[in-house]
Amino acid sequence: MSRTAAALIALGSRESLERGGLGVLRLAEITGGDKGQLSRLLKTLDSHGLVERDDETRTYRLGWQVFVLASRVGDQRLLGLAPPLLARLVEQLGERANVSVLRGNEVLTVLSEASPRSVQSVDWVGRTVPSYCTSAGRALLFDHSRDDLTILFAGSEFGQHGPNAPRDVESLHRRLGASRARGFAVVDEEFEPDSIAVAAPVRNFAGRICAAVNVAAPKFRLGGTRRIAAVGTALKEVADEMSLRLGESPAAGGVRDGEQR
Repeated sequence: MSRTAAALIALGSRESLERGGLGVLRLAEITGGDKGQLSRLLKTLDSHGLVERDDETRTYRLGWQVFVLASRVGDQRLLGLAPPLLARLVEQLGERANVSVLRGNEVLTVLSEASPRSVQSVDWVGRTVPSYCTSAGRALLFDHSRDDLTILFAGSEFGQHGPNAPRDVESLHRRLGASRARGFAVVDEEFEPDSIAVAAPVRNFAGRICAAVNVAAPKFRLGGTRRIAAVGTALKEVADEMSLRLGESPAAGGVRDGEQR
């Protein structure tokens, strides 16, 4: 194993986390490397943001650049593990299933699995839609407080889409609260007339929402309390499975109003 890999693995160990970092001497003991060479290596890694040095304790810990790289790996893993889970949803629900991510205050669809139905929702892969009036957007905003929403939509107007679309941040915030309590988001004629969509959030290894899984269909197929509940439960199960495969702890949770981000 290279000295660089050995040092990074040691800094990511339980011992390092519990102690808030490791000094050069302890790292040399763990990796079996020369203290002088290890010190020079750590300085190089520090210059690239891969490790950070605490000037008071003179210990090193993993730098933010490592977590940036890890989040990108998570995105790639999501794209790799999602297709069979989407296919399972399509088979179970008979509707097109999608995976979307948040980009600014819009939703970008990155994956879609078509259903065999002749009448189904449009393939939105590569296209964006507003987050405030779509089920995927609602799920992606689960952890946003009222202040977060105000900042996110500052300077934006809530345009006219479906007849039931929220008209302002306050209305959106109330609907987010109902969605969180339910465990999945439902939009009923918010994006477009005669359409219902349901979505659930996916969390990454840090417990942060990184994507949403959703289905949308004509109201005559997806309407009704029991049908919506069944679809929401199925979506949440798949979203939770994606989260676990991305490394989320089952106890991880999101931000709620009144909590610090």
